[in-house]
Amino acid sequence: MNNLPSQRIATLGLILPPAPPPAGVYKPILVVDNFLYVSGQGPMQADGTYMTGRVGDDLTLGQGKLAAEQVGLTMLSTIKTHFGDLDRIKRVVKVLGMVNSTPDFGQQPLVINGFSELMADVFGTENGVGVRSAVGMMLPGNIPVEIEAMFQLH
Repeated sequence: MNNLPSQRIATLGLILPPAPPPAGVYKPILVVDNFLYVSGQGPMQADGTYMTGRVGDDLTLGQGKLAAEQVGLTMLSTIKTHFGDLDRIKRVVKVLGMVNSTPDFGQQPLVINGFSELMADVFGTENGVGVRSAVGMMLPGNIPVEIEAMFQLH
């Protein structure tokens, strides 16, 4: 496997959607010292629209996991657009995954695995997996998943 994240993305044939514009008063990314913080991202599709739905209601666990993977692609696009160089990322440090789910759905960590598995594919199993929380809640625009993350830079 190639060592650089940009090479892994190409080798895996991943297609990054457009980076979404901010939906409020915040920065999409912020670099402080040797850390890159990414604001909450939703599952942007290639056509510029968001995936929608609620896991446990109109979306299955599998569909939620695919939405979390799409959030990962959206986040990579946001980093590339606003920071420029994915190859400067050393590792994933912290992930907060939020799942739009019904009160009786209790498998939010399995949904967020869609994001975590993508990061492991792109940054390697050691550097692509950091600490993580996965919770259920109501999300804006009825998006199924929102994720924010912190990365360490080289």
